[in-house]
Amino acid sequence: MRLTWVQPEDLLPHQLIQSRAEGVAITDVESRWTTAGGSLEAPVSGATDLPATPELRTLAKQLMDELDTRTPPWQPPTIPTTPLLGEAHGLEKQKTGEPGTETPSSREAVGLSRQSVGGARGFEQRVLDAWLGRMAGNLLGKPVEKISRVGIREILESSGQWPLSEYITAVGVPGEVVERWPWNRRSQVNSLREVIDGMPEDDDINFAILALLMLERFGRGLTTEDVAQSWLNDLPAGRVFTAERVAYRNLLQGVEPEQAATTGNPFREWIGAQIRTDVYGWVNPGDRTAAAQLALTDARLSHTGAGVDGALWVAAMSAAAMVLDDPVEAALAGLEVIGDGELKRAVRFGLDLADLELDEALDRLHAEYGHLHWVHAVNNSALAGYALTAPDFATAVGRAVMGGWDTDSVGATVGAVFGATRGVPAEWCAPLDNRVATSLPGMNQIAIDELAARTVEVAGGAA
Repeated sequence: MRLTWVQPEDLLPHQLIQSRAEGVAITDVESRWTTAGGSLEAPVSGATDLPATPELRTLAKQLMDELDTRTPPWQPPTIPTTPLLGEAHGLEKQKTGEPGTETPSSREAVGLSRQSVGGARGFEQRVLDAWLGRMAGNLLGKPVEKISRVGIREILESSGQWPLSEYITAVGVPGEVVERWPWNRRSQVNSLREVIDGMPEDDDINFAILALLMLERFGRGLTTEDVAQSWLNDLPAGRVFTAERVAYRNLLQGVEPEQAATTGNPFREWIGAQIRTDVYGWVNPGDRTAAAQLALTDARLSHTGAGVDGALWVAAMSAAAMVLDDPVEAALAGLEVIGDGELKRAVRFGLDLADLELDEALDRLHAEYGHLHWVHAVNNSALAGYALTAPDFATAVGRAVMGGWDTDSVGATVGAVFGATRGVPAEWCAPLDNRVATSLPGMNQIAIDELAARTVEVAGGAA
């Protein structure tokens, strides 16, 4: 068995890439590795076909440890205090008793938050549409996850589905195209248009549900240790990937949660933390600072740098999407909680492509960020920024998938923001059948509207 994302000989080439990006001297490590017969080619899918010899694996572990000692220390960012947005601003005035306002009881404040936050569509509807949009966007990308942009285009063009604007079908795709670009093995059976029967299980959705469960259990006092214990209690190890799988392994080996992100973890700036933080925004409508603080508590278990910035951006953007009606405004509002680093520049790069034709926009994204792994936070955030400039839900999630990187994760993020700000068309909701499969204990086939109602309850309890 070749277990992905954890074997030292598979991690080391990725760690060399990450260390070089952080300015770490690695020439001597590369030389020791290649002299011993190791490859510098980073396995794209997490593992080489054949295992290393015991001697080479031992060396890889030693070199991983050496690179850890050279890694610059990471300091969690300071979350800025940002103004409340939308209806939430008026609610906060009433809660804090500013001059000229009345201070309601806590119960009345909860009622006000449910009735007024969210504007004409109402907070409950926005939360439901955020869940639906996240699932629909995720489901759209599942059949072609791990397929390149070139392959996705050939699949869609050969069957009259380009540009993508509805769930993908295998009908009409020539056999030779499928042979060149096989469907995602796990998703082929449940995510193509003709076989969708409710929302299938996916790590992007598991983590959203787990965030809700953790808020129900721990509330605003959530700690990184709580997150770590929740992973071990609720998440099967085989259903977490990249940085999460390394952090999970670290926890099982006795590494403290505060060090799990920086111990033998070359994926710490990939997209994993970013897919875990939407719910922290949904329960903090208009309060980007509170959303980002919860996101940081979660994200730091497995990520640093741009990986954490992506998580903070998505949480703050999700909070903004609960009270704004424009997905681009929500994206820009989310950026205000992170510093002027690579992640912020990538999102702005994507947003600036709004007026270009699809092919030119995707060409520019790949020219700028095509050197990064398809699961990295930076390139996928740039693609999400571009997708959020779309005129409607179908175009937005279609762009997220046609970009050809982490198709289901970017589709989920974009779908959630579009859902919260604009709503989700009925044709995208109906196949979900108001139920979702999950590997979380006791939650399989839970109703989507129940998840939304429970999210509203958590938000109300914090109002």
